[in-house]
This record gives sequence, structure tokens and C-alpha cells, in this order.
Amino acid sequence: MGLMNFIKKQFVDVIQWTEDGPGTLAWRFPFADKEIQNGGQLIVRETQQAVFFNEGVFADKFGPGTHAIKTANLPILTDLKHWDKAFESPFKSDVYFFSKREQIDQKWGTPQPITIRDKEFGPLRIRAFGNYSYVISDVEPFFNKLSGTVEKYTVQDAEGQLRGVVMTALASFLGKSDVAFIDMAGNQQAFSDKLKEAVAPAFKNYGLELKSFFVQSISLPETMEKQLDKLSAMRMFGDLRQYAQFQSADSISVAAANPGGVAGAGVGLGAGVAMGQMMAQSLGVGGGQGGGAANAEDPVAMIERLSDLKKKGVISQEEFDKKKTELLGKIK
Repeated sequence: MGLMNFIKKQFVDVIQWTEDGPGTLAWRFPFADKEIQNGGQLIVRETQQAVFFNEGVFADKFGPGTHAIKTANLPILTDLKHWDKAFESPFKSDVYFFSKREQIDQKWGTPQPITIRDKEFGPLRIRAFGNYSYVISDVEPFFNKLSGTVEKYTVQDAEGQLRGVVMTALASFLGKSDVAFIDMAGNQQAFSDKLKEAVAPAFKNYGLELKSFFVQSISLPETMEKQLDKLSAMRMFGDLRQYAQFQSADSISVAAANPGGVAGAGVGLGAGVAMGQMMAQSLGVGGGQGGGAANAEDPVAMIERLSDLKKKGVISQEEFDKKKTELLGKIK
């Protein structure tokens, strides 16, 4: 009886993988010193693929289903081992199972800002992050370049390598992209699609199919955001005189935050406009009477600017209402 039990323990007649939870990409069946029973069963579940190996060389692959283990179903292994077609003895072989599940919600992000040459603002350093999903599409390059002969290979094991793949592809794409930063941030779905096209070939090199790729956020470093805000503000004004007036108003708002500043002394809109006129004249874009810039100003645009000054605390509600009434009277 003891001899029969000993012999029985040396053979495996059912080979299968009952996955122990999400996140496992490849798993090697634990044969130890056991041999595969010819005529046994190989059970491959949905979202799985099984592969027989002979001394590290890929042999026969099996998709979902129950497969009989015999020479007729193992043509490559039979050839590699030089078996006779009537071979029925137990044999040794490595069997790996690969998960074909879609691995969702994988994170990516730029650890350091990526420099791009924006067609509107010149060189910019941007940060971005999002998520992606992938699936094993070709087990051979996946095994050869990622998982190898380890007993178990997980999503976490692949994470660092794939993050590097994503960052390299992104840096290469963004470095030569002619898409303006404003367009990137304004249409993240279209931008996500473009980045997916750029990253997908690198994933394919590892036997992976990139199923989805999403950009969740694009941002600039804080100092560059402030500079971009200033450039945007400049574009709101039509000439240097208007920009000078804007700068003077902006200076007053800064002084308003200082209790000892000019705003604290009760300086109102008139002082701000006067400062703007002085700046404009010093730039050589003014001249003539001090009220010339105000007379040429679009009343609606001026009201909008006055509203901004009121929000900043530069002028009072009363001053705003008075000037607004005056400007509305100019609209015919």
C-alpha cells in the first residue's frame, strides 16, 4: 500500500490554475518532482492561456477549455522531445498560465516636469497624470521580456517597467508635438487619444495591448502658471497704453493688501488712471490730453475692468456704480 501511495504522488493528471485573486499576470504550475500523466487533463479557464515549455523553449499553447494531454495535442513538444507518436509514458515539462484579463486603473504620472516647445508660449514645463489599462496579447514576448521563469509574476512586478515605458513615450511625443498647451488642457479626450497612439507601440513590444489611456490632469509649475496668467492678461488689452493702465491697476491691488499702502490712504480710481497715463506717456505710446485713452476706450470693456478692480478692493461699490453709469451713458 505504501509503495502504491508513493508511486501515485509522482504523477499529475489534472493541470489547472484557480486564480488566487486579481493582479497575477503569469503563474507556473508547481510540479516539483512530479511528472505529467499522459492522458490526463489540462483545464484552461476563460481569460487564461496555458503554455507548455521544454527546457525554456516555447512549445504548445492552449486557450480556454478542457484538453487531453497526449501526443496528438502536443505536436511541438512531441517534436522537441523526439517522441514517437505512440508515446504514452509520464513526462516532465514546465506549464505556465497567463492571465488574459484586462488590467484596469493602472496609474501613470510625470515624476518630473516634461519640457515641451509650445507654439504659442515657447518652452513650457508641464506635469500630467492619469490612468490606463492593458491586456496580455502575445505571451511569447511577454514571457521573454517581462515575466520570465519566475513562479508568479504580478501587475506590481510590471508596474515600474511599464511606467518607464509610458514616460519615455510621452516625453518623446510631447517633445516634438505641435499641439498647444491650451489645446491639450481644453480637450483632454482628444489629447488622451493622441497619447494612446504614441504609447501603444511600446506596450506591443512587450506583448501587451494598451486598451485605454486617459489624461486626468495637465498642469504647469506654479511659477509658470503665474507667468502664463500675465501673458493672457496682456492679450486682453489692445495696445501698450491699455497694458500700462492694467499694470498700474494691478499695482494698486497689491498696495491694497498693505495697510500702509496707497490704497489704504484712500486712493481711488482717478489715481489709478493717472498712474496708467503716466506710464503710457513714459512708454511713448500716449500723448495729448490725459483723458484721451479713456475716451477711446470701449465702454463695455472698461466696465468689465472696473468690475475686476472692485473685486480686488481697489475701488468702492459707490465709485464703481458712478463710473458705470457714466460709461453706459456713452453707449448709443
